Amino acid sequence: MNFSQESFADECGIDRSYMGGVERGERNLAMVNMMKIIDTLGVQPSEFFKALDKPAKKNKSA
Repeated sequence: MNFSQESFADECGIDRSYMGGVERGERNLAMVNMMKIIDTLGVQPSEFFKALDKPAKKNKSA
């Protein structure tokens, strides 16, 4: 994928200025718009957020 900010926003169906505000941290991204981005990227939500998963803690038995 090789998108400009404007073409990616258009492909997502999100206003370009809104997308720019999200990138600059000036706006919060609503879940509905997050899903538009994930769909445009062609990935599953679980794959998109995988980096946020924390490793499971090991159960320490005495």
